[in-house]
Amino acid sequence: MPATTDALSGLRREYLRKQLQALRTRTQMLGGTRLSFDEESAALYDAVAPTHPDSYFQATLDDLDQRLPGTGPLVDRLEQFRQSFIIPKEKLPAVFSAAIAECRRRTMAHVALPASESFTVEYVTNKSWSGYNWYQGNYRSLIQVNTDLPIFIDRAVDLACHEGYPGHHVYNLLLEQRLVRERGWPEMTVYPLFSPQSLIAEGSANYGIEIAFPRDERVDFERRVLFPAAGLDPARAAEYYSVFALTDRLSYAQNEAARNYLNGRIDRAAAAAWLSRYSLSAPARSEQRVRFMDDYRSYVINYNLGKDLVKQYVEAHGGTASQPARRWEIFADLLRSPRLPSGLR
Repeated sequence: MPATTDALSGLRREYLRKQLQALRTRTQMLGGTRLSFDEESAALYDAVAPTHPDSYFQATLDDLDQRLPGTGPLVDRLEQFRQSFIIPKEKLPAVFSAAIAECRRRTMAHVALPASESFTVEYVTNKSWSGYNWYQGNYRSLIQVNTDLPIFIDRAVDLACHEGYPGHHVYNLLLEQRLVRERGWPEMTVYPLFSPQSLIAEGSANYGIEIAFPRDERVDFERRVLFPAAGLDPARAAEYYSVFALTDRLSYAQNEAARNYLNGRIDRAAAAAWLSRYSLSAPARSEQRVRFMDDYRSYVINYNLGKDLVKQYVEAHGGTASQPARRWEIFADLLRSPRLPSGLR
């Protein structure tokens, strides 16, 4: 149900307390304090990701081994398969524009957005992330897409939803609209990255992809629109997403690599090798992910654990796949509120 005025005030007090705790911890870390991976994520993001042994990922690797027959390491076979689904650089603007337009259309069918909202897209290089939203206030965002590495077709919808609609852009403008402009809460004009807010932001942005594009609808849209725009074979859309669904089950592998690397159990070369083996990311992508861990540390849990916590919260309040209107309602209300990760359980 939508949060009432009194409920929002209660959420606000606890939210401020946890945000300030995260700020204090981050300041101590910058001053030299060392925390374990789980201690850090608990203090900064109000959450601790589950620990999974290597065997947890092996069943998915076995499935992919059957799905991608051939010789050589599985990571190489997957990379060879994915080479047929790269968006040519010259087609990136057209593909992303089409993806953004559809993400926006689907979001606006359920969430009222300010008439003046907008964002611009830039293509950049030499970053440790694949995409970034720089919210600029007044319902506007700058979204940057990193082109250091080839961009596969799934990233068009993923980034358009995650960074834009109904992801970061919508999250930030709804907070500005409801909590800053309507209620006059000045603290919501500041977004400390290393704080519980990021788990809500990243988790809702990732879950927003699933809300905006249920699996069958996504495959249909990409087959009809994005594959042709990218010059890819539309007949292979379902094949691509059947493999994509399996690789997506390996998302928690990044947490384990980061936990072991940041706790000093393995070095950066071993972390990259572990990612290549258990998350099946090509060497260059694995090295980029380790760079991300160097820069953002335990932030990695916000994407997968964040998505799972947001999904559990929405579904627990009646927003199941069979009730799409209710799902959008609960999701949008979450975006407009100062709710903490621990409040999602």
